[in-house]
Amino acid sequence: MNYLQVSKVITLPCGVTIKNRFVKTALSETMATDDHQPNHLFNRLYRQWAIGGAGIVITGNVMVDRHALAEPGNIVVDSDRVLPKLRQWAADGTINDTQLWMQLNHPGRQSPKMFSSRPVAPSAIPITGKNRRAFESPRALTANEIKELVQKFVKSAVIAQKAGFTGVQLHGAFGYLINQFLSSKMNHRTDDYGGSIENRMRFLTDIYQGIREACGPKFPISLKLSLTDIDVTGFTQRQFEMVIKKMAALGIDMIEIAGDDYENSQIGFSGQAHFINQLVNVPIALSGGFRHISAMEEALGRQDASLIGVCTPMAFMTDMPNQILRSRYQPFVLPLSTGSNWLDDKLKSIIVTSYCEEQIRRIAEGKQPKLYRNAWLSMLAGIQLHGIKGLKPRRAQ
Repeated sequence: MNYLQVSKVITLPCGVTIKNRFVKTALSETMATDDHQPNHLFNRLYRQWAIGGAGIVITGNVMVDRHALAEPGNIVVDSDRVLPKLRQWAADGTINDTQLWMQLNHPGRQSPKMFSSRPVAPSAIPITGKNRRAFESPRALTANEIKELVQKFVKSAVIAQKAGFTGVQLHGAFGYLINQFLSSKMNHRTDDYGGSIENRMRFLTDIYQGIREACGPKFPISLKLSLTDIDVTGFTQRQFEMVIKKMAALGIDMIEIAGDDYENSQIGFSGQAHFINQLVNVPIALSGGFRHISAMEEALGRQDASLIGVCTPMAFMTDMPNQILRSRYQPFVLPLSTGSNWLDDKLKSIIVTSYCEEQIRRIAEGKQPKLYRNAWLSMLAGIQLHGIKGLKPRRAQ
């Protein structure tokens, strides 16, 4: 059976054509060397994802500043000396007419205390909530430091392009630095980078325009946002839409919108996505909870999205797009559980993260994924990969 929607090509505003509507969204590999460089494990892993059939494959978090890490084993791209290893990674990840985009990020105040004793942020506002003890209080960036960080993003994008990556994605979701600037709850600045939403998005627009100027009009640039970051006291629905419209007007090539779970949404994901997709003439990729072909086809057919983002299933099913396109796909839902609903809810992020990291490490080592439902095995794998820090919170929530 030929699924007409997911199999269609799509052309981005920059003129690059994508072979189908599948996007393997970012999944942190946490496999970097001690010097935060890629190795042969990345080459093998990304070759498998490229062979697997996705039109676009987006890398896990790549840090633009080695003094601000988000997770153990993060890649850092901040100088040309990493080019030889990046070139091999890009060569393997772009076979099979695959677009390979490097996700660029800075954690800001969300750099765990095991990496940053004094993280930086738009304003000196500490993280609150259940994970607050995992993070030190940040200091506010100076105006000059903000401009330096903009240039770090630009430099990383230029290096990625030199290495053969075919695009980049700016991570503006999940409480990381770009998102911190966008939210008035985290950004209390009174200069050109704070106050109105127009000022609060300046950090993002400066980064985008810097990359566009340095990398040219035909280099795809994407932005990741999340509906879960919308907050009536910090980053409202209207402001979220204003950012999308501004980036579209500037020429962004794709916007990924992450949500809770398209198939079982608690926040009206489909309706919000449909409105956003009609708001701008820029391809919108939806990510979050896609497991069934019918839901993917519905999202495209209803014009909720132009592209379908898939993450967790591709940690153990690297050829999921090919399986769907060749009518061989059987949905496999993996309900990892500790045996306690309370613990499952409290530890959900750690459980899923540890499981995904274990499976992609196995694939990178040339092994088969290990399918199981015991969440305790997942957390044990996290400890084996990273020590006890593998179970530490990596985000504010």
